[in-house]
Formats: sequence, structure tokens, C-alpha cells
Amino acid sequence: MRETTQKTARKRKGARRHPLATVALIAIGLGLTGGAYAAFNATGSSADATASSQSDIDAGKRLFQANCASCHGLEAQGTSDAPSLIGVGAAAVDFQVGTGRMPMAMQGPQAEEKPPQFDQHQIDQLAAYVASLAPGPGIPGSDITDPNGDAAKGAQLFRVNCAMCHNVAGAGGALTEGKYAPPLRGVSPTHIYEAMVTGPQNMPVFNDRNITPEGKKDIITYLQFIQNNPSPGGFELGSLGPVAEGLFIWIFGLGSIVALTVWITAKSN
Repeated sequence: MRETTQKTARKRKGARRHPLATVALIAIGLGLTGGAYAAFNATGSSADATASSQSDIDAGKRLFQANCASCHGLEAQGTSDAPSLIGVGAAAVDFQVGTGRMPMAMQGPQAEEKPPQFDQHQIDQLAAYVASLAPGPGIPGSDITDPNGDAAKGAQLFRVNCAMCHNVAGAGGALTEGKYAPPLRGVSPTHIYEAMVTGPQNMPVFNDRNITPEGKKDIITYLQFIQNNPSPGGFELGSLGPVAEGLFIWIFGLGSIVALTVWITAKSN
């Protein structure tokens, strides 16, 4: 009996897990999760990197080293003057260079919009090079930027997520330390979408968990709607709200009353 018990105890001891087995299982699980996440991002966000030809990537690298490397580093690794571009994706390049914000004309609180210094083909080459460095948000297709979504839902999403900086009518507004939220009139749907997924300047990043692609499309539809339809209330006064309207009343309304009073007094005299 004792012999049988000892054999059973030895079997249990032999079957006992190694002390590091739990650590190894956790490491394997984290590795598989991280690999799956990276693969998902690589396939979902950097499609244009795989679609770009090697010649475009090489041409983009030459453009980058000639025009951008002085600030961002020869390998886009970043310097004390500018951040790293590894992982920002093609969308960030298309937005920043396509709106003329990059290359910057001078250092300041914020890169200002100006006429682009490169044509679209060169911008695509720069985007292809940066996208080849690491997975990142890709340039959106027309299927998610065409303004044929739900403008009412877009208005609601815009008021909740964007209006505190850009104004409810997309007229823009001042921020702190010389920074500002730019007006959104005249901005292309592609650049609006790219701004939402890359978070340029002081803007937060709205990934697909914050706002779905359909929600982003609805926001673009709303912005296009208010841009193409005149204000039903008459003069927009810059769409700056009651402050501008009150100032208008004080200056022109009160000024008209004062002028009428002076005219009546002069007439009676």
C-alpha cells in the first residue's frame, strides 16, 4: 500500500508545472496578441505602402532627404526640432504636405496652411516612403470620403467631438499660446478624414473606436452641407455666434441710433 502511495506521489510530482511555465504562457499570449494587432494594423492601415512601387518609395526617399531630413532626420527618426515620422503613415504626409503645412516656412506655435510646395505625384511619393518605414494610417479611399452620409448624425458627432475648438459651423477658433483651430470651409473631404485619423497640431486622434469610419463620413457630409447651403438666418457674420451678433448690434445698431439722434437735433436747430 505504502509502495503504491509513493508511486502516486512521484507521478504527481513529475506532472507538476515548472515554476516558469506561467510566465512563459503569459509571454506567449502577449506575443500572439501583439502580433495579431500589428498584422491587423499593417493590413488595415498601410495598404498604400504595399501598393506603392519601389520606384515611388525610392523617389520619395530622395525628396524626403532633400526637403525634410534637416528637421526630421535622414531616416525620419526625428530630431530636437521635429518629431519622428516612423509609424505616422501615408495619411499624415498627405495631409501635412498636401495642405502646405509642411515643410514649415518658419518655426512657430503652429504650422500654418499655405500653398503646397509639391505636386500630388511628389506628395504620393513622399507618402509612399514614410508608409514603408512602419505601419500607419493610409490615405482613405473615395468610398469613405464621399459626402453622401447622414448629415444629421454628422452634425451631432461634430457638436460633441469637434465644435468646442472648430466652432459649431466649422468657422475655427482661437486656442492657447498662439495656437488655433483652423476653419474647415474649403477643406477637401480627404484632408478632413486624414486629420481625424492622424491628429495634426493640437487635434486629438479619432481612431475607429472613437468615431467609426461611417461616423467620420457623416461628419464630412455635415461639413459639406453647411458649406454648400447658405445660412437661413441672413448674414452669417463669420459664423462666430452670439458674440459677433451682439458686437454688430452695438456698433451698427447703437451707432445708427446715435446718428439719427444727431440728425434730428441738427434738423431742429
